[in-house]
Amino acid sequence: MRIARRLQDLAQSDIRRMTRECERVSGLNLGQGICDLPTPPLVRDGAIAAIRENRSTYSFAEGARELRDAIAKKLARDNGLQADPALEICVTVGASGAYASAISALLDPGDGILLFEPYYGYHLNAALVAGLTPEFATLTPPDFTLREEALEAAITPRTRAMVVCTPSNPSGKMFSREELSIVSRVARKRDLLVITDEIYEYIRYDGRPTFPPRRSRACASARSASWVCRRLSASPAGGSDTPWRRRS
Repeated sequence: MRIARRLQDLAQSDIRRMTRECERVSGLNLGQGICDLPTPPLVRDGAIAAIRENRSTYSFAEGARELRDAIAKKLARDNGLQADPALEICVTVGASGAYASAISALLDPGDGILLFEPYYGYHLNAALVAGLTPEFATLTPPDFTLREEALEAAITPRTRAMVVCTPSNPSGKMFSREELSIVSRVARKRDLLVITDEIYEYIRYDGRPTFPPRRSRACASARSASWVCRRLSASPAGGSDTPWRRRS
C-alpha cells in the first residue's frame, strides 16, 4: 500500500522512540512527560459522577458550555484575558488537536508557517501533514533571544503564520514582553496569524513571570489574528492526569 506523499518523510518522534527503547530495557524514562501519580480526586470523582449520571451523549462540537464558561473564568483570573465562551473558546482533545485544527482551518496547502528553532516536533510534523511549507527562525543559546531583524529576515512572501511556544518546548525559553512586542509588530506589519502554544505557563522557576502574548499591549490590536493553545493536564492541578487531557 502506498502512503500519501506528504507523509513519506514523517518519522516517529524521538520522544516516543526513546520511551519505547526505555521500556525495552526497563530503564528510567527521562524523555517523556508520563506521570504515574494518582489522578486528582476532583477529576476522578467528576468522571465517575458523569458516568453514573449517563452524561455520555455528544456535546457541542466546541465543547460543553459549562466547561467553556470555566475556561473563560480561568483566563480572566490567571491571564487577564476576556474571552467570550460562546464565540472565542473551543475545547479540543489535546493541544495537538487544537494546533492541527487551527492550521487546517486557517491556512492553505503551500502556505508558509514560521517556527522558532529549536521547535517542538509536532509543530513541524502537523504542518507537513497539512501541506504547509515550514520556515524557520533560529534562536541561539544560551538565551535564545529573538531579534526583530532576524525575524524579518526569516519571513518570505508565502509566510502566513508564525508559532510562538512560551515557555518553550524543548528549550525552556520564556519570551519577554519586549520579544512579544516584536512578534506582534512584525505580525501586524506582515499580516500574519500568530499561533501561541502556552501549555507550560505554570511551569517556571525563580518567580519569573510569563507574559501571555494576547495580554501584552502590543498584541492587543492583533487579537483577531491569534489562536491560543492551552492544556489542562500541564497545569499544577492537572499534572498527574495525563490521560484526561483537554485543551482550549
